[in-house]
Amino acid sequence: MSQIVDVADLDKQNGTTLGRILGRGKLGHAEEGDDGKMHATVRIPEDELVFEPGVLVIPHAGVLELELINDDKNTHCAVLPCNGDYKFIWLVNHSRGIATLELDGPGYYWYGSRTGNDEGRGLTAAIVVEGDAPPEARLDRPPQPRP
Repeated sequence: MSQIVDVADLDKQNGTTLGRILGRGKLGHAEEGDDGKMHATVRIPEDELVFEPGVLVIPHAGVLELELINDDKNTHCAVLPCNGDYKFIWLVNHSRGIATLELDGPGYYWYGSRTGNDEGRGLTAAIVVEGDAPPEARLDRPPQPRP
């Protein structure tokens, strides 16, 4: 089930953040398949200039197979995070593409469309990888309070 993520005072182009606030729209969750990969679909709805969902949550680090669908009348792209290098998908109007991403640690991974001024107008989103840092990546400091 999707939840709405929206902050009214920032939901305008060139408000307090770059374009629309990152995460405007719905919150989505990837599904884990029998093949060990996580799968999700992200759309660009017609005339909305946003990725839906705006925030995609995956339960742990690993391989994500992401299907991107451009339902808009304009051409966009997606520059996506991946271990080692970014992945680029060109999305002409009414097209789709699939990217296989490897995300090896917990955290926020940002992506957007760098066509024209898409990012400045709000076509940005995030993939949130849940989980904790592996022991070898943790800082040497006293234990911190946990929620």
